Amino acid sequence: MRKLFLIAKHEYLKMVRKRSFLLGTLGVPLLIVVVMAVSIAVAVGGDTDTPLGYVDHAGILNPDVQPPEIETQIARERASDVEIRSYPDETSARVALEVEEIQAYYVVPEDYLATGQLELYYWDDAPGEAIQSDFEDFVRANLVSGFPESVALRSFDGAHLTVRSADGSREVGEFGFVATLLPYAAGLFFMLAVMSSAQYLMRAVADEKENRTMEVLVTSLTPEQLIGGKAAGLVCVALTRLFVWLLAIAIGLVVAAQFFEPLRELSVPWDFVLVSLVYFLPSFALMAGMMVAIGSTVTEAQEGQQVAGILNMLFTLPYFLVVLIFNNPDGPISIFLTLFPTTAYITITMRWGMTILPAWQLAASLLVLVGSALFALWAAARIFRVGMLSYGQRIRLRAIIAAVRGR
Repeated sequence: MRKLFLIAKHEYLKMVRKRSFLLGTLGVPLLIVVVMAVSIAVAVGGDTDTPLGYVDHAGILNPDVQPPEIETQIARERASDVEIRSYPDETSARVALEVEEIQAYYVVPEDYLATGQLELYYWDDAPGEAIQSDFEDFVRANLVSGFPESVALRSFDGAHLTVRSADGSREVGEFGFVATLLPYAAGLFFMLAVMSSAQYLMRAVADEKENRTMEVLVTSLTPEQLIGGKAAGLVCVALTRLFVWLLAIAIGLVVAAQFFEPLRELSVPWDFVLVSLVYFLPSFALMAGMMVAIGSTVTEAQEGQQVAGILNMLFTLPYFLVVLIFNNPDGPISIFLTLFPTTAYITITMRWGMTILPAWQLAASLLVLVGSALFALWAAARIFRVGMLSYGQRIRLRAIIAAVRGR
């Protein structure tokens, strides 16, 4: 066990000190910072305090009527407190716009109550979303001014939609779209983090076999210790990268929530997070075992990379069939991909946001995946032992089958 730990520690430190790992790991947080900064700059800098004008041809707006005070976070976020000025005709409003007395003006046509159409005039930049919402609230306040206060408040606060499954096992709130987007993000992280690490494992085995250093290692280590240590080290590498990415995303959401109100209503589906972590480790082990087997059978690392590229398609196959999965998430193709070990992780994450996965499918899929991962690592150690005895030669399929069978 101590030797396995030493191999895992060596592989972990060797990988995290690489420049490519640092760039790949820190690149995502830097991208999040840039996107968040640009979004905040646009949101904050898009609105000005310059008054907004309007011309009322329908005769329905009273400048003395103001929207009611709504004590909700959304209402406070939408409010910009811009002054709204009334003009008797379009000529005077256009003059005010030309001398920059106002930033824009609306024209309410005579048939507004029948058509609901408004016209907005501006020079260079249209008013920001918050300012346009202010004018919409001003119009809405005038339209409901004759109704009771409770009706007026409801027209501003709007409806709050909660979607529940028929059996009551799933529930998505008004801002629960994260439950739909998170599965696709989890699948993307799996592709970026796990596959890059597993390919490194294949290259490491092929390179050490090519430069003969493996012959020194096997004199003091068993193949199982060597393969298990390398796999464990790279699991930690993948988890480190994912932790950094998730931490950066969490910090970014906390900061962005100070400027974008809907983000404050997001809730994390912890059941999905737990399922993702449970499936992550055996999925990585399965990929690692396959990559080690490839690295043991080829004569040089470049040849192994070409084979690994084809193998990666087995793990990313659900993305090629996303239309079929989306149209029928409980169909036979979706169930097959859920139970098939290489496609289980991504398929489950994709189906999670579209349907309710039966417990038997999750249990059967996890059982098959864990069994396949253990078999892949066990078989990789046997193939690795044969590969060491065939230096400079490509191992044939018959020899691979014989090695797995113990002959």
